[in-house]
Amino acid sequence: MSTLQDKYSGVISAAQSAGVSNLQVQEQDGILYVTGNAANTATKDAVWNALGAIDSTYSATDINIDVQVAGLSSGAALTVATEDSNLNIRQEPSTDAAVVGKASKGSSVTLIEQTSDDWWKVKTDDGQEGYAYSRYLRA
Repeated sequence: MSTLQDKYSGVISAAQSAGVSNLQVQEQDGILYVTGNAANTATKDAVWNALGAIDSTYSATDINIDVQVAGLSSGAALTVATEDSNLNIRQEPSTDAAVVGKASKGSSVTLIEQTSDDWWKVKTDDGQEGYAYSRYLRA
């Protein structure tokens, strides 16, 4: 087992116990890639929560998690599940990108595309399109 697999063993075991299907763990160029399919957002959250326990800022550059929620298709209704603030809707899939809209906690947005594991393109009820951090969206 590599040192990265040791470092992120909690993430790997969380993915296994949460039931991530087609789970693949491989190391390449100093980055640990964890990929697979989640049956629902709770499964995906279990993996991200395990990473959060190791790296509370989610800023680690030596791990790449790509666990997509199966069965979520364009047009799916998603609920904003932020702790207590609004969810920023951004122009590009990056925290550096301009905020083009906001969605309040508990409100609903429509999925346009699961662009990546971190960022999903969504449309708000008032028609604003942009990218939202998928960690704060629930199917």
